[in-house]
Amino acid sequence: MSNLHTRRTANGSALFLVGKDSQGHWVARDQSGLCGGIFVGRAEALKFAMAENGNRPQAVVMVPGVLELDLSVTPRAERRSVDAASSANQPPVRKQSGRRSRRKAAA
Repeated sequence: MSNLHTRRTANGSALFLVGKDSQGHWVARDQSGLCGGIFVGRAEALKFAMAENGNRPQAVVMVPGVLELDLSVTPRAERRSVDAASSANQPPVRKQSGRRSRRKAAA
């Protein structure tokens, strides 16, 4: 497993990767793949990465090779916390009894 997915700066902020995708677009994304975007230029990608990581230049890594943006996969550690949060926000499921309630029609 790559060390890149677990690396953080000394103060715990997420690392952001900035580089070009296979089509030549500028990409910025966090190392866990939860946040990112495609940008018209390098300056815009860097500005986004800096804004997202608390304006910490030491938490931005320029990738010399191809950097693809794939936000469709949720990493395992974050998936567990997202699943727990979403289930906590849902109302409890009521069991249906065998009888149906009948409403009296208003006359």
